[in-house]
Amino acid sequence: MKMIINEKYLAMSGHGIHKQTLTGARFRQLKKESATTTLVLVFFFFLLVGALVFAVWIKVFQSLFSGAYPIPIFSTSKVPKKPVFPLQCTNHKLAQTCPRNYPITQNLTKQHQNHASTSQCPSYFKWIHEDLRPWKETGITRDMVERARRTAHFRLVVLDGRAYVEKYRSAVQTRDVFTLWGILQLLRRYPGRLPDLELMFDCDDRPLIQMKDYRRPKSGPPPLFRYCGDGKTLDIVFPDWSFWGWVETNIKPWTHVLKDIGEGNKRIKWEDRVPYAYWKGNPDVASTRRDLLKCNVTDKYDWNARLFKQDWGKQSKRGYKQSNLEDQCTHRYKIYIDGWAWSVSKKYILACDSMTLFVRPSYYDFFTRGMVPLQHYWPIRDNSKCTSLKFAVEWGNNHTNEAKTIANGGSHFIFNELKMEYVYDYMYHVLSEYARLLTYKPSIPPKAVEVCSETMACPSNGTYRRFMEESMVMSPRGGAPCTLPPPFDPPSLQAFNEKAARSTWQVEMMENDYWREVNSKDKDKNKDMKKPLQGKKNPF
Repeated sequence: MKMIINEKYLAMSGHGIHKQTLTGARFRQLKKESATTTLVLVFFFFLLVGALVFAVWIKVFQSLFSGAYPIPIFSTSKVPKKPVFPLQCTNHKLAQTCPRNYPITQNLTKQHQNHASTSQCPSYFKWIHEDLRPWKETGITRDMVERARRTAHFRLVVLDGRAYVEKYRSAVQTRDVFTLWGILQLLRRYPGRLPDLELMFDCDDRPLIQMKDYRRPKSGPPPLFRYCGDGKTLDIVFPDWSFWGWVETNIKPWTHVLKDIGEGNKRIKWEDRVPYAYWKGNPDVASTRRDLLKCNVTDKYDWNARLFKQDWGKQSKRGYKQSNLEDQCTHRYKIYIDGWAWSVSKKYILACDSMTLFVRPSYYDFFTRGMVPLQHYWPIRDNSKCTSLKFAVEWGNNHTNEAKTIANGGSHFIFNELKMEYVYDYMYHVLSEYARLLTYKPSIPPKAVEVCSETMACPSNGTYRRFMEESMVMSPRGGAPCTLPPPFDPPSLQAFNEKAARSTWQVEMMENDYWREVNSKDKDKNKDMKKPLQGKKNPF
């Protein structure tokens, strides 16, 4: 019995020991199984989340393709790149030809078509309608175009998106070359968008088609394109060559010039600039400029003007080191004055963030007609320049906030409404509206040759080649041009002209009052000097 009890005890004890040992091992096993279970649960959790995210993205992409939702800002999908069409120059020993792989048609998406209706062109685009008004009723016949040939430098034909040129005579410097270059860039920017057209272009300064010779209704003046107009002529105004670079004076293409002048404007605040009127140019091209030089500072009198003669020949030998436009934004006031006709310097002067003093111009270019006195510039009399300049600077230095506002207004106009994209859009609209007036189907003249960027740039070198490459349009524009505003109606045109005249008259009245007061003080001073000495015997 004792043995049985002991065995039983031992069995029970052994069983207890065995049980205790199994319990520790089991605990470790359960712990290991628990960790494994946790990992499995975490794996299935992330798998479930991934499946949900994938399902959401499937829905998003389906919505994108159906147009239901906009693309999320965190999308990683790649935007298709614009096609790029660089110069394709062949061996210089071979005649350069125009490549056939550049697009001459352009299919706009619905989004781009809508873009045109929301992007309004600047107000000066309205003057396109006025320039083309003489042909609104009659249209433009082949005979009219041929009569414009008398003074033209070249004939341009655009047919099925390609350009053909017939040259008649050489232009001053490279005006014709860079004008044609600009038109070719327009064709690259808007391939296939321009209607077929034929035109004559005169690269000289002064307009020629006299209004007085075509006063009769439907008299049919010859349509002649050039860079400027005036109130007595009917020439069609077009952007000048310097927007793509002025090689002879080392002035870079407009996009680069704007950037440089913008940086130059930051160097000196308006308030810290020299408080005088500044002009630098060639006075030999016009009597009005030679007359301006009389207003320079002398030992006897100061008309508040600092005027400098520009010798382009000397500057050329020096590498134009003292002719950087961005270095000439150092005065509070800058003077614009016509040369032989209008001057390309106007846009550079206005961009300088100085109050531009406009000596009353006889000519206008394509953008000036959108500018208003006292908003974008200060008007200066052309028949009394010195006294007018003196008053303008005196007024500005005594009304600095107002003068700075006018300065900013002119600069803002240039940087925002004369960007290169608007230059191209102006060209597009004036050529498109002109083409719609043609009453015949243009054809390639027998002596015309096809021109493209390759035929012009590839044979060139030096500054010519560099400016062409810097101003070259590399890809078609994705959207449409800005929307051309409607023409003036007679009341609105009259109101616009009256506003400009009223502002100019206001300045002249203030100027008259200023000089009346100055002369009155001088007169009283002279009287005092002539009075006999009181209480003293005159020694003479």
